[in-house]
Amino acid sequence: MNFDFYYTVRPFIPRWIQIELRRRITAWQYRRNRQCWPVSELAGAPPPFWPGWPQGKRFAVVLTHDIERANGVKHCEALASLEEERGFRSAVAFVPLRYETPEPLRRSLAGRGFEIMVHDLYHDGKLFRNWHTFTDRRRSIDEFLHRWETRGFCTGAMQHNLPWISHLDIDYSVSTYDVDPFEPHACGLGRIFPCWVHAPDSKTRGFIEMPYTLPQDFTAFVLLRQESNAIWRRKLDWIASQGGMALIKTHPDYMVFPGERKRIDGYPVELYTDFLDYLARRYGDEAWFAQPSEVARFWRGLCPPKTGGGAAIPFRETFCRTCREAHAAGWLNHYPTRGALARPAEFAEIAEQRKISGHIC
Repeated sequence: MNFDFYYTVRPFIPRWIQIELRRRITAWQYRRNRQCWPVSELAGAPPPFWPGWPQGKRFAVVLTHDIERANGVKHCEALASLEEERGFRSAVAFVPLRYETPEPLRRSLAGRGFEIMVHDLYHDGKLFRNWHTFTDRRRSIDEFLHRWETRGFCTGAMQHNLPWISHLDIDYSVSTYDVDPFEPHACGLGRIFPCWVHAPDSKTRGFIEMPYTLPQDFTAFVLLRQESNAIWRRKLDWIASQGGMALIKTHPDYMVFPGERKRIDGYPVELYTDFLDYLARRYGDEAWFAQPSEVARFWRGLCPPKTGGGAAIPFRETFCRTCREAHAAGWLNHYPTRGALARPAEFAEIAEQRKISGHIC
């Protein structure tokens, strides 16, 4: 897809026309891909020498939200309260230069145990247009990472170039997915586990890439017009059976809270809170509920196999061009490659908290 053209003309297309066109395209895509979405059996294979999740938990759960516009900012406090009432904490990603993100809001969320991430820079589809554009914007992204005291990043519209992202001052990224044929940047990593992105023989630290593994709310409830969250439950149950990572990426912009009017691009927030209730009720004692930074620290501390460095992740036909190139060049591995592991303080923390002696380098 030509992202420059798409993002140039999109502001001139009425929202209802955008939604109707995408619904028709999505319905066609769903008919073509219903055998491998939302569940792709290939994605369930664990990495080699997999030691299991911390505390002996069956699988991992990570809750994240992308704030697309100012409307999503307005929903942050209410959504955080709904999660707190149920004992959950999530990670919230803001777009630095698309709208105003109040500092008191960020500090309030962080103080309540929520995590902050940087979500692209403008969310205009142009971050990876060319190397010059990326390097120019990289400086601003790093400034916001430092100002917001986070080392977490996610791209806009799931566009990505993992080797380029490695130049950001981050520990982790949420910029890919296991399988999602509805995204404009069609690239599935084909795994429900994190992976390690690092240039071979490079002295940089590298980062942990965490694909989202549950269907996006906009796709399920706005485009496919699902009236229940059964699709989330189905995928969650499958991930739990495989021992993987259930990472959900929702958009508070599209959630309709009590007292708000219905919208063509909205869905009831109860679909999300009901999913949280199901998650707590069925898997409260079996899941490791973690922030992205916790998963990144844990994964960075895992030992690579004794041979083969970090062991390259399997090649998938669903890789985009840049991921194919990165895989061929040895960037994508199951675990951190030797010589690029976590800082000593992180090892001590992981070994003490996770109780996985024998799997920490």
